[in-house]
Amino acid sequence: MALTIGDMAPDFVAETTKGRIMFHEWIGSDWCVLFSHPKDFTPVCTTELGMMARLHPEFSKRGVKVIGLSVDPIKAHLEWSEDIRATQGVAPDYPLIADSDLAVAKLYGMLPADAGDKADGRTAMDNATARSVFVIDPSKKIMLTLTYPMTTGRDFSEILRVIDSLQLTAMHRVATPANWRQGEDVIIVPSVSDEEAREAFPQGWTAERPYLRFVGQP
Repeated sequence: MALTIGDMAPDFVAETTKGRIMFHEWIGSDWCVLFSHPKDFTPVCTTELGMMARLHPEFSKRGVKVIGLSVDPIKAHLEWSEDIRATQGVAPDYPLIADSDLAVAKLYGMLPADAGDKADGRTAMDNATARSVFVIDPSKKIMLTLTYPMTTGRDFSEILRVIDSLQLTAMHRVATPANWRQGEDVIIVPSVSDEEAREAFPQGWTAERPYLRFVGQP
């Protein structure tokens, strides 16, 4: 079964480039981004891992832990990291899960249960569906899922934007409109009555329709 928003993120034990982890314990009370790759030494993924390394401080500022996954063993991950450093100017400074037995990819529904139990002999195209992003909140619930094609690099600035929205809307009874950026107006959710809104937002709001009430970001 595919994982959907609101599902509990499955726990697992895995070897990573930073040592063995128990996933839920490793997340602790933070948010988490888990992003996967079909194989080491693939071109688009090389640029993605480098970009995430450059943006890692932005995730850390938001209390978000980052962890990658690729369907290959630790030795290959470490060699690939050196390629990433040489070509992208920075190497991953976050853990990269060695999913050489495909266990985590199958657990998260990125590969079918009958995909086997070893990376050996499998090509990147065999694992093409292992190009997903999961944003997980401190309660270990999945708050976002995205899966990208092999030929399209991921936009990690968009993932940061979504995290800003998720963290804001977890604290306040608001939603964020299309293309919203930090600091822009937000929407009062329909479950908040006008009476409740007057108490929560004494500065007032702009109602384009009774159900579409814009207010300054809390």
